Amino acid sequence: MKRLFAFVVVLALASAALAQDVKSQVLRPPAGYKVALVAFEDLQCPDCGRAEPLLEEAVNTYHIPLVRHDFPLPMHPWAFQGAVLARYFDTQSPKLGEEFRRAVYKNQASISLQNLRPFAESFARAHNVELPFLVDPEGKLTAEVNKDRDLGTAIGIDHTPTIYVVTANRQSDPFVEVVDRSNLFTIIEQAIREAGGTRNAERAPRRRLATEKK
Repeated sequence: MKRLFAFVVVLALASAALAQDVKSQVLRPPAGYKVALVAFEDLQCPDCGRAEPLLEEAVNTYHIPLVRHDFPLPMHPWAFQGAVLARYFDTQSPKLGEEFRRAVYKNQASISLQNLRPFAESFARAHNVELPFLVDPEGKLTAEVNKDRDLGTAIGIDHTPTIYVVTANRQSDPFVEVVDRSNLFTIIEQAIREAGGTRNAERAPRRRLATEKK
């Protein structure tokens, strides 16, 4: 019994160490930036919709990038397909993918599994983009969403949105989870002070392409 207990303890410690190692690799700014936001999101999650305007305000106020990861929850029937559609629009342009996600968040209450496709078609027409009958014929976009979800599971994500302020170099923790969103700006400002600025590059992007985080 003692040996079994010891084995369980060792296994738990090893799992925690692995999760921490994965976090250190994932929770960092894009190359060239000292401070960024990292968010694990579910397009059908009401709280993600409530958080979206605040994230947008933070990006615009502090000129820091926002790195999004898809984490569709099993309880939400159209969240996964919504993420695939968002990634399709990402392939057209980063700005278009961002606008689609924002449009979904604003219209969550009226979107269902049955009308998600018509919603996406309407969005595509409004932006002069063709939405093919099969948006992911080779399954590449689906694989990207699954990869993001697996990544979130590996670092212990269990709810959405999970938001981090991450830094490339600071004296304290390189990433801080934003548990209370009313403290978001305070956490960002502290990170900027400790990191000695927000970026090494000339301008911070509003968002990255899905492929740029691979």
